[in-house]
Amino acid sequence: MPELPEVEHVVRALRSAVIGREILAAELKLKRIAPGSSVQTFDKKLRNARIESIGRRGKHILINLDNGLVLIVHLRMTGKFVHLDNEQQLLPHSHVVFHLDDERRLVFCDMRQFGRMRIATYAHVLRSRELKDLAPEPLSDEFSVDYLRQTVARSRRQVKQLLLDQTKVLGLGNIYAAEALFLARISPFAISASLSKQRILRLHKAIQQILSEAIESGSTLKIDLADGNGSYLGSDERFWRVYEREGEPCVVCGTHIRRVVQAARSTYYCPKCQRR
Repeated sequence: MPELPEVEHVVRALRSAVIGREILAAELKLKRIAPGSSVQTFDKKLRNARIESIGRRGKHILINLDNGLVLIVHLRMTGKFVHLDNEQQLLPHSHVVFHLDDERRLVFCDMRQFGRMRIATYAHVLRSRELKDLAPEPLSDEFSVDYLRQTVARSRRQVKQLLLDQTKVLGLGNIYAAEALFLARISPFAISASLSKQRILRLHKAIQQILSEAIESGSTLKIDLADGNGSYLGSDERFWRVYEREGEPCVVCGTHIRRVVQAARSTYYCPKCQRR
């Protein structure tokens, strides 16, 4: 599932491809993608609207329109946008098609059909059910050391599970939680409330470092929506320190990286560097 850096990459690609374009028609081919709208209402609300800006809140993409509406998009596991000429054939699993005024189409494809879209008013978007309970943006001033310290102090959960809770710490998924904990030298099994002030300070720095690093490096995706195929191109670059490195030597101490199942998800860690 795309995490915050990957969603930020998509946002940047969308900005370069469709900002300023008018939506001539919005074709909802699979209603479950936008469960709050009928096919007719979806088109009616978006038709003839111009895309003014595109932003992000956590892992949600916010497409702001000049009619006062915002299209909230969550990619979930396999959702992606492609940018096609009108003459190009639609890709498999094309569930939403936005016909644009430059003789191109912005298409939302989703093989597993978990992606979601919802239309909200600009005035109320931050109070929508998708966004209202989210934690502060992890690269913002609101996500301070004090905020993290207070959040951690109130939880008896293992710290890896706390980091995956989007209402507590925003934007981290399984990959970046594992990477941040390694950088901070904290065991994923440590009880959150037991962390010392020094470890919390290291964790705060590590969260911001790993997300900034991933955003700037391109992480696991290189995205060019306007490349003809409009595809997401996989990157051969690999910079993970522990994620998916089971049995390989730790980059710091040489101890073999371990993998365990924690709350039904894979957790990777160095047993020497990340002691409880």
